[in-house]
Amino acid sequence: MRKDAQGDPPFRTVLIANRGEIAVRLIRACHEMGMEAVAVYSDADASAGHVRLADRAVRLGPPPPTESYLRIDAVVQAALETGAQAIHPGYGFLAERASFARAVEEAGLVFVGPSSEAIDALGDKLHARRTARSVGVEVVPGTLEPAVLDRPDQVDRIIAEAERIGFPLLVKAAAGGGGRGMRRVAASAELHAALVSGSREAESAFGDGSVYLEREISQARHIEVQLLGDATGRVIALGERDCSLQRRHQKLVEEAPAPGLTAEDRRDLHERAVRVATAAGLRNAATAEFLRAPDGAFYFLEVNTRLQVEHGVTELVTGLDIVREQFLLAAGRPLSEAALAAAARAAEPAGHAIEVRISAEDPGRDFAPSPGRVLRWTMPAGPGVRVDTAISAGDRIPAEYDNLIAKIMVHAGDRDAAIDRLRTALDETEIAGIQTTLPFHRFVARAATFRAADLSTGWVGEHWDGPAEYAKAARAAQLTAGLAALEVAIAAGAAPVPA
Repeated sequence: MRKDAQGDPPFRTVLIANRGEIAVRLIRACHEMGMEAVAVYSDADASAGHVRLADRAVRLGPPPPTESYLRIDAVVQAALETGAQAIHPGYGFLAERASFARAVEEAGLVFVGPSSEAIDALGDKLHARRTARSVGVEVVPGTLEPAVLDRPDQVDRIIAEAERIGFPLLVKAAAGGGGRGMRRVAASAELHAALVSGSREAESAFGDGSVYLEREISQARHIEVQLLGDATGRVIALGERDCSLQRRHQKLVEEAPAPGLTAEDRRDLHERAVRVATAAGLRNAATAEFLRAPDGAFYFLEVNTRLQVEHGVTELVTGLDIVREQFLLAAGRPLSEAALAAAARAAEPAGHAIEVRISAEDPGRDFAPSPGRVLRWTMPAGPGVRVDTAISAGDRIPAEYDNLIAKIMVHAGDRDAAIDRLRTALDETEIAGIQTTLPFHRFVARAATFRAADLSTGWVGEHWDGPAEYAKAARAAQLTAGLAALEVAIAAGAAPVPA
């Protein structure tokens, strides 16, 4: 068994309860730390990249997630049968299910993430809002208790609450995120239908139909703070990320640090995040999310009790391996000197990193899913470029799972240089066989408003015209193909050389 740089590895064997690029990221971290990695897979992923990279792999079941990756019993049993001491959930699937963390703990295994109690406390957005309020951190104006839907006599009270909050507002699920259960309400006449439909969707997605009301803050920026906590109760902030470029509340582009903030702004924001996480008893990694209003005010949104998709940009700016820290913290070790040093300089970061999410979606058709087989796969390289993926040419993108297939990240001395590097990296990227979000990201990297950091959660809707950009790209491709054909004809003597 190899030794980690700090001594013996935190665990001998770790089961990775996920798939795709995050599973590959976690497996590599295990190998670097001298730990054996066990993969799990569905029939759709029998030859997937994470399965190929792992030391061992265990089949969970058929392709549907409910019959494979979401089966708590099968995942825990796979860990026990392979002698794993710990399970890392990655993100998505079971990562924020307190019931999963509890099952892992009750099986005598270590859950690499916050405890089941912390997930219970912070996974409920209303509880998190109340916790923030209790330590003096301002939350987005809204309700602190779930809306009562089965009591007709409460309708007037709910409408009064909505009018106090102000329209437009959002109906939001208390037990989950990703836009599921969320409804925008422009007037009181729309409220009851939005509450009912939002609750039904939340019940279907999270097993909990509780919903609440929250003011919509227009032209807001979405900024989150990366947190780590150890068993002694110490919590630190490693810096913040701007995740404002979204569509349907799903992030598309993330960067660190958030542009336009002063060192004083950062210290204030980081301190608020640490205050909420400390009050909730955070251990391991989590992210506190905030909205920044046009007037500069910060409002607490929620805490994500897991590793984030965009953790890599913080790693690039800080030089800290967050996944490695997760494993050490899960083994009961205190926050490392490297983590404490990164937190000490978080308000005055060096350099800038940007991540774009390459997904199997067609941005010219409202980001519709586009599963299929990858025929060509060329990723960028060079100084300051990082690609996290599990895909190779010839792989099939299943229709059953999340469409994220790669994360392209760049790091440079400042934001302008990072944008320039991103443009070059995206121009080097070639994917064929499926439609991806690559055209959208190339558009973003060249947009003047993006370079000017004129960002908000409404940016995509205001600036991206999918069909128009798709037509422009198609015309460019036809022109390129026509010029190539002309060159071939000239070389063969079948066409005159242009004067």
